[in-house]
Amino acid sequence: MTRRRFHGSVLALVAATASPAFAQEAHLSIGMAAPITSLDPHEDSNSPNNAASRHIWDSLINRGGSAENKPQLASEWEIVDDTHWRFKLREGVTFHDGSAFDAEDVIASLIRARDKESQAFAAYTRNIAEVTAEDPHTVVVETTAPDPMILNSLSRIRIISSDYAEAGVAEFENGPAAVGTGPFKLVSYTPGDRIELERNDDYFDGPSEWSKVTLRLVPDDGGRLASLLAGDLDLIENLPAEGVARVESGDGLEVIRGQSTRLVYLGMDVSRDVSPFVTAKDGTPLDSNPFKDARVRKALLMAMNREAIVDRVMQKNGTVAHQYVAEGFFGHSDEVENVAYDPEGAKALLAEAGYPDGFGLTIHGPSGRYVNDSEVLQAAGQMLSRIGIDTKVEVMPWSVYSNNYSDGEYSLFLGSWGVNTGEVSNPALAVVAGRDADKGTGRYNGGGINVTEINDLLEQATSTLDEADREPLLQQVSALTFNDTWLLPMHYENVVLGAKSSIEFTPRSDKYTLAYEVHGSVE
Repeated sequence: MTRRRFHGSVLALVAATASPAFAQEAHLSIGMAAPITSLDPHEDSNSPNNAASRHIWDSLINRGGSAENKPQLASEWEIVDDTHWRFKLREGVTFHDGSAFDAEDVIASLIRARDKESQAFAAYTRNIAEVTAEDPHTVVVETTAPDPMILNSLSRIRIISSDYAEAGVAEFENGPAAVGTGPFKLVSYTPGDRIELERNDDYFDGPSEWSKVTLRLVPDDGGRLASLLAGDLDLIENLPAEGVARVESGDGLEVIRGQSTRLVYLGMDVSRDVSPFVTAKDGTPLDSNPFKDARVRKALLMAMNREAIVDRVMQKNGTVAHQYVAEGFFGHSDEVENVAYDPEGAKALLAEAGYPDGFGLTIHGPSGRYVNDSEVLQAAGQMLSRIGIDTKVEVMPWSVYSNNYSDGEYSLFLGSWGVNTGEVSNPALAVVAGRDADKGTGRYNGGGINVTEINDLLEQATSTLDEADREPLLQQVSALTFNDTWLLPMHYENVVLGAKSSIEFTPRSDKYTLAYEVHGSVE
């Protein structure tokens, strides 16, 4: 295949013949609740990064707001056999630089994401064995085993121009490689501050109604709210609970609500014999790791008054969680025990485990990444102190925290996973499966969990195409994870945004705020 490029006079002609309807100026400013850690779409997989990249790059599959799979750069697909999928590519699509999109770009993107040193997308590329082109607009993806989640996985991988397959992170963040087929073009990226975008008038799915978009990175709740109230922002994520009444009573403002599948949990170091942030009550090192004992882990969960956290700390903008997904979602297990708040029972379990006087502990978490994350951590610390665990809380910016927690540097930490697939294998492969770079599992398993039975069940479930056979396997994964308290489930976040009343937006289950899904007008 040869690259077809259209530069110079052709681009000028396109600009000159663009429909006048697309020339209207409309600038949308969105206040994002968490900063991104990289604009390289394959470098680091987290919700802020993935939402931001979606403005510039497309994927083969478009994951809809209700977690449905829809055509995007792939116009259709079919199962050839258990390990081969054929994708017909949309014709007539061009990158922002005018070059034509074809199979070469798909191959380069999927292989780059799979082989990236960071292995951030390993959970999604783990089963990709080979990607080949049958012709310039047909690719075949071969998997190492039957993969029932391949469509969801491919929806996470952004398709870059193959010209930049070898480009480094800086080339994406400084602009030269930030060439996509998406609805917006990158104008500039200022780390920690903002992303400036302009409309792609030639977008294959039709141009956005916004000629310019600013994604302001404002992790401070008060600052984000103040900017909305002052009219500097048109829409803000994670409207703080204390700001709801002010927005509802404000002139020309509204609160937008929705449901998400984001699970917030506490993770623990269960792998090391001595954990770095666990001490005796007098501050001296402990010669053993208490989190290896299931009784201690359950005691911590029993100490959590999760109903109070949801009601008071979250201001009812959440729902108490007991497992990966709520009732009705694929892989939810009726066998998971719903552990009740019981501080006295927690003290008894600690004593039974050999810690009648508790121990010392520092818990870590981000500030401004999840809804009221700092406040949730402070409440958790107070509750642990009440059962005899002398607890200190350390919070830090997401950009500092994100790699540290996923790399297993902490003893007890706040984590979260947006269950965008609406089923159990997605979070389990990332945060509970044993860390294995070759298999692409456990990339965000910050506690070092490595349970053979869970690993085996996940391997079986993720190679079983029949849903009737796959769901019982995932139900067992749920039961093993939470009945043995390998994770301490806290709550599912609700979606609460503040906006100018002229804005229309339907919240997504993945909590992505995508400018091209925002409608209305701003002054």
